[in-house]
Amino acid sequence: MSATTPDKSSDLKLSKLAENIIGSEIIKLAAEVNEKIKKGEKIYNLTIGDFNPKVFPIPAELKQAIVNAYQDDQTNYPAADGMPELRQAVSNLLKERGELDYKADEIVISGGARPVIYAIFRALVDAGDTVVFPVPSWNNNHYAYLNEAKAVVIETTAATKFMPTAADLKPHISTANLIALCSPLNPTGTTFSKKDLEEICDLILAENAIRTSSGKKPLYLMYDQIYWALTLGETKHYNPVTLRPEMRNYTVFVDGISKSLAATGVRVGWSMGPKKIIDKMKSILTHVGAWAPKAEQVATAAYLANLNYYDQFLLEIKNKINDRLVGFYNGFQSLKAEGFKVNAIAPEAAIYLTVQFNLHGQKTENGTELKTTQDITKYILDEAKVAFVPFNCFGAASDSSWYRLSVGTCKLEDVDAIIGNLRAALKKLK
Repeated sequence: MSATTPDKSSDLKLSKLAENIIGSEIIKLAAEVNEKIKKGEKIYNLTIGDFNPKVFPIPAELKQAIVNAYQDDQTNYPAADGMPELRQAVSNLLKERGELDYKADEIVISGGARPVIYAIFRALVDAGDTVVFPVPSWNNNHYAYLNEAKAVVIETTAATKFMPTAADLKPHISTANLIALCSPLNPTGTTFSKKDLEEICDLILAENAIRTSSGKKPLYLMYDQIYWALTLGETKHYNPVTLRPEMRNYTVFVDGISKSLAATGVRVGWSMGPKKIIDKMKSILTHVGAWAPKAEQVATAAYLANLNYYDQFLLEIKNKINDRLVGFYNGFQSLKAEGFKVNAIAPEAAIYLTVQFNLHGQKTENGTELKTTQDITKYILDEAKVAFVPFNCFGAASDSSWYRLSVGTCKLEDVDAIIGNLRAALKKLK
């Protein structure tokens, strides 16, 4: 752009969707953190739900399989619904490790989980339909917006580990078209109990019995279980279809290797569900072009052909994640015992810890009051040099005192240093 040609792009008229869409709140926060790091500040960045490949590398066998696939020139278009050998490998993985029996033609592969979520919304939700989801949760508000749906938000609380209950959903069940749930939950790292998920399934089945008799479109459930393999300790993952086989007709899953294999950049995700829905999702994804790269698909199929590799890697990564989450949890409990207004919920799964900074109304050394969650977030970042994501970035109330702590980029030796920094920063508050 020359000095004599002013940029008038801000005056251009765009679609209503484009004019009103907003970007990821988390990515925006991470950009602010990265700017501080670029300026030379030592920041412990616990914001993005990603892995540092130097700390959490993908399985060596998968890496070699990817190299082999490229050397074998597997660089043309993949099959529209995913490479047959990968869909079969996923089918076997689900049956052998996930207590789910889906045939290869009931599975569609995509470039990670995000295109799958988009395709589920597109396949099941019409403009004006009602989508019900709990908060905090990841990005359901944006997908509802993209589909011109009516979003009904259920604010959960620490009393239920921020997991929704059947009682929460029941008032909205008769008008809902899609319920979007996630377990293990991003951002909390907590999970559904067997009883709570069974009660939700029974609620959906009862509603669909009414709709079937009246000829109405069913109430569907999108069940995001992208973290299901990363359960910790005695925690057990439950899914709707295993608990209630009748839910098979109404449930569409979100899944993939992004989290379980620390392979966020490999971009291999999938969905399984009723064949008619999966076929329509395939058509949608074909037009979007949201395929996983062919070489990565071929490599993932080769890797999953030996579930001993998969089991061994999961054991190793879960131990590394657990060490960090338990370290932070114990650290926050120590700070709480010392009288600081913090808390944490015991970790159950994924790479997240739910932590609380109940600091509204406290004052800094120079007398500045921390009036808002934004003030608290900034204080912790500036004074303790630690970045967390407040739950209001996941749709919770703007004054929520709860935060997501992500350990995917954290070195184990950093845990004690971070707790020490927090202690020093908290001591300065009045």
